[in-house]
Amino acid sequence: MKKKKNYLDYVPVCAPGYNWKLNEKKQVEIEVQNKGFYNWLAQKFFKRPKVSYISLDEYGSFVWQKMDGQRTIYDISFLVKERYGEEAEPLLPRLTKFFQILYQNHYIGYSTPLEK
Repeated sequence: MKKKKNYLDYVPVCAPGYNWKLNEKKQVEIEVQNKGFYNWLAQKFFKRPKVSYISLDEYGSFVWQKMDGQRTIYDISFLVKERYGEEAEPLLPRLTKFFQILYQNHYIGYSTPLEK
C-alpha cells in the first residue's frame, strides 16, 4: 500500500533560473526575466523592462531565506514560529498558501520528501 505524502514534509527549493537579492530594506527581491514574444512586444512598444523584480514582504523574505534544500515546510514553520510567535498565526495555513503561490508562479519547486 502506497503511503500518502504529507505536504508539510516537502522540501521547497528555489527554481533554477531565478536570481534573488536583498534590497535596502533587507527584503528579498526575485529577479524575473521577461522573455517571449508578448514580452518582447511590450518592451518594444510600451517600454516595459526586460527584468522585473518581485518583492517579498518581511515574512516572505524570512521564509525564502530559510529554504536551503534541506528544510521541510514543517521545519520552516518552527523557525517562523520562533521568530514571529503569535504574529504568524494562523501559521500553517498561511505558510502552505505562501508556498503554493510561489510554486504556481514557478519561483520554487519541491525536492522529493525524504522517506523516514
